[in-house]
Amino acid sequence: MENAVAIDRSNRRIGISPEMADQCLTCGTCASGCGATGQVPGWDPRKAIRAIALGLEQEVIDSKWPWVCTLCGRCEYACPMGVKLLQTFRACRSLRPREQVPGPLHKGVMMARQKGNNLGIPRDDFLFLLAELGVELENDEETPCPGFYVPVDKEGANVIVTVNSKEPFGEPDDMKFWWKIFYAAKESWTVSSTNWEGVNWGLFSGDDENWRWQAQQVLENARRVKANTILFPE
Repeated sequence: MENAVAIDRSNRRIGISPEMADQCLTCGTCASGCGATGQVPGWDPRKAIRAIALGLEQEVIDSKWPWVCTLCGRCEYACPMGVKLLQTFRACRSLRPREQVPGPLHKGVMMARQKGNNLGIPRDDFLFLLAELGVELENDEETPCPGFYVPVDKEGANVIVTVNSKEPFGEPDDMKFWWKIFYAAKESWTVSSTNWEGVNWGLFSGDDENWRWQAQQVLENARRVKANTILFPE
């Protein structure tokens, strides 16, 4: 069962071993525990896994099912036979041509490669925003934080904080909640000036190459400033 799913990228097929087909009882327990069941007409976890086992994997790959599925794991947790549903459905995502990945996911992955974050926020704009928000928090009318500032690229900080780019883009005040905790706890922390994105859309879109690349940037930032801990927004 550990090797139930094999991906052959040369001919874009998912191969499922006979053991997996034998293990699936078609009982529907996976579908009954799935929050996405009923969201895509004609599909649920049971139907998708059976279609793949019967050689109809391309129909699953071309459907909306792998993208409506959130990969939460409830189906696999509920499965009495331990079928590797999550591994299978994520493989379906990875086999979708990148230009056909729905929504902004692939565009965000490429933006992260080029700009260091999913929404393409320029470095100078990001740093200006951090400085401005730091001043606001220092002089906050309800809970002022005297002497507060946002430490950027602080070497030797205990925690390096990654950021969900939607916060500086559209909800910048949300970042202050973390900062207030750090201030009250007298925590030593920092934010990287580059490649600071904390949401890895390569993971979500099935783009393993860029998933690894973005994860490596986060690790390199932590090593560069000699931080002990990486904090992710999700």
